[in-house]
Amino acid sequence: MTTPTITARSGPDLSGREVYEIWRIRDVVFAVEQQCDEPDVDGVDLADDCVHLWIADDNGIVQSYLRTYVAGGVRKVGRVATLKEARGQGLSGALIREVLSRWGDQEIRIGAQAYLEDWYGTFGFVTSGPHYTEAGIDHIPMTRQPSAQPST
Repeated sequence: MTTPTITARSGPDLSGREVYEIWRIRDVVFAVEQQCDEPDVDGVDLADDCVHLWIADDNGIVQSYLRTYVAGGVRKVGRVATLKEARGQGLSGALIREVLSRWGDQEIRIGAQAYLEDWYGTFGFVTSGPHYTEAGIDHIPMTRQPSAQPST
């Protein structure tokens, strides 16, 4: 398997097409497929410290995506999404590894969908609190300490 090309762009540097592609994948995965019951647009995407990472196909269509930003002095990862037809190719894992290569010397937190707890665990994330419901979906807070090393 070839290493996918990862694009990283800060919120203020996104082009109109990139914003469209980001919101398209999030709409397809979260609003349509998962039927999330909360708004996706939350004021974070265009912030100076928000970095969007994605893998696109040859036509520029985003196949897998996440964003990372700092809130309360802690790096957070969220909005991890892969199109249904692109799953099973390791794309989200490549994006998580990119986050760890850039910011792995910091504590990183994620509000993971609960069914992905073990998967995030392979990257050194550990459960850090009780389950909670967000956007109508069971989530679990997870934290990765700077000393943790991914096993994948």
